[in-house]
Amino acid sequence: MTTSTRERIVVESLRLFADRGYAATSVAEIEAAAGLSPGAGGLYRHFRSKEEVLTAAVREHIERTRRQVGEALAHATAFADRPLETRLRMTCQAGLAKMREEQDLIRVLFRDLDRFPNLVAEMREGIVNPLYDGIAAWLAAQPELADADEDWPAVAAVLGGAVVNYWLATESMYEPPARVDEKRFVRSWARLGLGLVTVARTPAS
Repeated sequence: MTTSTRERIVVESLRLFADRGYAATSVAEIEAAAGLSPGAGGLYRHFRSKEEVLTAAVREHIERTRRQVGEALAHATAFADRPLETRLRMTCQAGLAKMREEQDLIRVLFRDLDRFPNLVAEMREGIVNPLYDGIAAWLAAQPELADADEDWPAVAAVLGGAVVNYWLATESMYEPPARVDEKRFVRSWARLGLGLVTVARTPAS
């Protein structure tokens, strides 16, 4: 599949912003990375400014995430025949994979957070909240948890937050928290999720 010039500009600019920072990346450097003649103004045939390139990248990631969350919810019962612990592990692994997929965008926004409050808000409403909402909906849809009287958005905030924190800590500190590798983290995350089954069958005191 061929990649359009516009797509190359978006991908390469995001990579450069993540590696070097938004302010330290010049339009000429983006053009060179995208296979254009640096300094010849090729970027401006597709975007009015460097900021518009970043805005396009954010919005394209948001659209992809919405599509992925929708597809995941549509297939929420696809693995209903597998043990709940297996399904929980798959969900945790999918969350970590999503963080890796968005790593350049996450780095840009954490590095240049104050510069783009509007884009941060778009990320929050377009990617972050839909992901947490998706976790809450997925948990509520599991047959083993059908009788649980739980605050699923709050549970999703705890479990989803653990995935986000694990990935961010690993990325920023160059090793996982307490040196817990991903396999151990996923296994323990699933065990915590399994605890909801016990809670669901335990009368409230």
